[in-house]
Amino acid sequence: MAVKLSSVQPLAIELSSTLLGLHSFKTQWSSVVSSSRPRLRCAAQMSTAATTGNPPPIVIDSHLHVWASPQQAAEKYPYFPGQEPTLPGHVDFLVQCMGDAGVDGALIVQPINHKFDHSYVTSVLRQYPSKFIGCCLANPAEDGTGIKQLEDLISKDGYRAVRFNPYLWPSGQLMTNAVGKAMFAKAGELGVPVGFMCMKGLDLHLSEIEELCTEFPSTVVLLDHLGFCKPPINDEEEQVFLKLLKLSRFPQIYVKFSALFRVSRHPYPYEDLSDILPKVVSSYGANRVMWGSDFPYVVPECGYKEAKEAVVQLVQRARLSSSELNWIMGRTVNQIFNSRWSSC
Repeated sequence: MAVKLSSVQPLAIELSSTLLGLHSFKTQWSSVVSSSRPRLRCAAQMSTAATTGNPPPIVIDSHLHVWASPQQAAEKYPYFPGQEPTLPGHVDFLVQCMGDAGVDGALIVQPINHKFDHSYVTSVLRQYPSKFIGCCLANPAEDGTGIKQLEDLISKDGYRAVRFNPYLWPSGQLMTNAVGKAMFAKAGELGVPVGFMCMKGLDLHLSEIEELCTEFPSTVVLLDHLGFCKPPINDEEEQVFLKLLKLSRFPQIYVKFSALFRVSRHPYPYEDLSDILPKVVSSYGANRVMWGSDFPYVVPECGYKEAKEAVVQLVQRARLSSSELNWIMGRTVNQIFNSRWSSC
């Protein structure tokens, strides 16, 4: 399958990598998939680089969360009332999981457990400046205070993206209200993408996303978890999935192939997604698709390392190229944020 390039950020993709087939695919990724220790992974990557002359593929998780441990919450980083987590999600656990899985870096999305208090995630970003970048949570308060908060989180605390959760908007209001448009425009002005979480269905929020993208074409958009589109099993679901594909006409929109356990109808390794992945890649181009785990929710579902391996297996099943795999597993998110993530 040919890689379709975004018109927003033209990128050079070597055609020869598409022709390498599964042999190149396995050569580049065998050490990444099977490794359980970062040092061994780096050694394997350096060996691969020396043999092939190519740099090792970078692996970046485009969607995960962290929150304070119960002790940290009691002492310094309180949970939002009613949003106490039922899973461990502290950064030490995450770093261990990433090391075991051979994941180089990640985009941390502010969790609902701390709602608009970003102090814990900010502390993690400062502790690991070369491993993590942050996505803050938009506060759509009617008084507009969230606009200034967004600007401060980006300009003062270094957040690189913002999440729009439509279910936090005041009752009866849309993300296209005055506050929503002001925040969306501010994100574009500051050069940070806006992520949309359409948990109750893409179709409910499609017109809002289209209106915002039309009015503010310079604001980059990230659609979380395939827009929560499952593999369609009836005409209505097929129409919604087609609408997801048609959103590719907006060159600023990227898709997260993330939280596979939320969008698959099958248990791990989520084989039904191998039918829709190539359609998404065909519509958007691999350089507008990115993998994400949804840590820590994914851990009890299949395990963190297994979540990454599932994507590699799905790419194989879908007969995508090694180049397309590289884009999905890290190169796409790396190009969006122009980060300094390293594969070792």
